[in-house]
Amino acid sequence: MKQLLIVLVFLLTPILLVGQQDTLRSKLSFNADFRFRVEQDWDSRKSDGSYRDDRTRFRYRARAGITYNDNWFEVGLRLRTGDQRKQQDPQLTLGDGFEEFGTLPIGFEKAYLQGLWSSFFFWLGKNDFPFEKSNELFWSDNVYPEGIALGKGFDFESDIINTLDLMTGHFIISTSGKSLKEDAYFQGFQLLSSLLNNKIELFPALYLFNNIPNIPDGAATFVFNYSILHIGTRINLLRGDKLKVEFDLYENLEDYSQNDSIPNNFKGQKSGMVIGLKYGNLRTKKDWQFTATYSRLQQYSAVDFLAQNDWARWDYSSFDSPDGRLTNYKGIELVAAYKIHENMILKAKCYFVEQLVPFGIEKETGSRIRFDIDYKF
Repeated sequence: MKQLLIVLVFLLTPILLVGQQDTLRSKLSFNADFRFRVEQDWDSRKSDGSYRDDRTRFRYRARAGITYNDNWFEVGLRLRTGDQRKQQDPQLTLGDGFEEFGTLPIGFEKAYLQGLWSSFFFWLGKNDFPFEKSNELFWSDNVYPEGIALGKGFDFESDIINTLDLMTGHFIISTSGKSLKEDAYFQGFQLLSSLLNNKIELFPALYLFNNIPNIPDGAATFVFNYSILHIGTRINLLRGDKLKVEFDLYENLEDYSQNDSIPNNFKGQKSGMVIGLKYGNLRTKKDWQFTATYSRLQQYSAVDFLAQNDWARWDYSSFDSPDGRLTNYKGIELVAAYKIHENMILKAKCYFVEQLVPFGIEKETGSRIRFDIDYKF
């Protein structure tokens, strides 16, 4: 409780200091959102052939942040609920081990300085994933990398190429306390182009991961590298972004054939594919949106504990880690969303998942349905 009070005082002090100064106060902005979720899981088979119990959960998430804008730069902080060991999931479950109506775990989600000068962009600290993506299947929206991001934009007076953005960055996953090359880190390089009057977006990227543990949160038995080539594209089939087709291809270029720590049946599991169809948008009140996504991600096509953990109940709990392990699967996601208020959205999501290569005698499976209420202040 004492730590929470210190954080609140830290966030509110700038507001109190500028209470009599309109020019400074106008540069401060506050943002917050709240989510309530009902979730049902069933048909979740384990690798030994047994089934997990069907599960119903009531969950929620709260976030609040403050930003200071001054000409070309911005400083921001944001807090969120959630287990601080579980970067993929800020949601809390009602009645889940926080004593009898005890206090909630809260931590910093973002803390950054970013700037935009002419066509140059940068940020420093802990902030949003800076690279373009259509979904969370490679990188979760709830995982905020720490490091340095740099970007440069170009505009073209052409009917073929409209804009071209270059983005790069270096992000530290776990510092070694030695030289930078000994850290667990990833580097990204991406080119984002808008073509044919914004009808097509193409965003190829290369992601280099160094010294990544095979199991997160201190239970690793070895570390290894990923070199993942990503080809992403979105095609607008109707005006006003009403109908989109999204494609993602992933290929890990590393050769694991000589890595004795990786089982033989997983050494070639390095490719991934995602296809999505999206109709409608959620820009104004009474808007509908429908999405269907098919995903097939092999074991090493992404770092599983940095990707989404929404599609199934698979995690590293047997290694005392709360992180999810959502690669090595194929499945579908169906989503229907409705904007009932300018600040409120209702969503229903349904998932059906099956493992590609079993860890035991059976392939793991999972089915899940969710109902979300999201309110943004």
